[in-house]
Amino acid sequence: MSQGKLQKLIIRCFKDEKFNEELPQLKYTALLNPEKYSFSLKTEYKEDQAQGTSSDDLKFIRSIPEDLDLEFLFDRTGVIVHYGDDPKSSSDDNVYKDKGNGIIDDLEAFKKAVYDYNGDTHKPNYLKILWGSLTFPCLLTSMDIEYKLFKPDGTPIRAMVKAKFKKFIEKEKRAKEQNDQSPDLTHYRVVKAGDSLPLMTHRIYGDPKYYLEVARVNNISNFRKLTIGQELFFPPLQKQS
Repeated sequence: MSQGKLQKLIIRCFKDEKFNEELPQLKYTALLNPEKYSFSLKTEYKEDQAQGTSSDDLKFIRSIPEDLDLEFLFDRTGVIVHYGDDPKSSSDDNVYKDKGNGIIDDLEAFKKAVYDYNGDTHKPNYLKILWGSLTFPCLLTSMDIEYKLFKPDGTPIRAMVKAKFKKFIEKEKRAKEQNDQSPDLTHYRVVKAGDSLPLMTHRIYGDPKYYLEVARVNNISNFRKLTIGQELFFPPLQKQS
């Protein structure tokens, strides 16, 4: 059995959806590794009445990107053994040094990494959660903070954060994964050079005549002017006779 060095869960932050532009100053390292983590997977169906029956027939639309639930402990009570770059106390007792404001700075650093609005990109950061075999590119969707212990003056010194992350797949990769030609499925496509809406509609539905419906659901006023890199939504359509 391997006796390797303890590996901490880390969250790396990126500016771009391709995860090329990392923000190393925002990297978060968990105080303690989680006791557990859980995934939530969902599929989306549309209810249609089956022909000749009074019951509903469920038609598959898409698989929704999975969710990851994690809990993070923040503690400045002095009971957690020092690790990483956090300074030790002057007494060299190998515990976290209390800077006077409890866990406020720790929580703010965590929020800045996973939650706060990035002024350069005008959106929160893209995240990559790494721990052992877990590699999860994602975005934060919710975060609940529960404060548990306090100093006599009310300064919080322990908190538990429950966070939910949704898996993120960048547009081009998602388009390739959803490259199913069935007209009964939901499709996302990225406009490339030479593409037109009737041509893209023909690829999906086998007939270009649905282009006006696709233009409507995408709020396209001029279907002749598509933008390269633009992502279009192709809904499941009932074929017209």
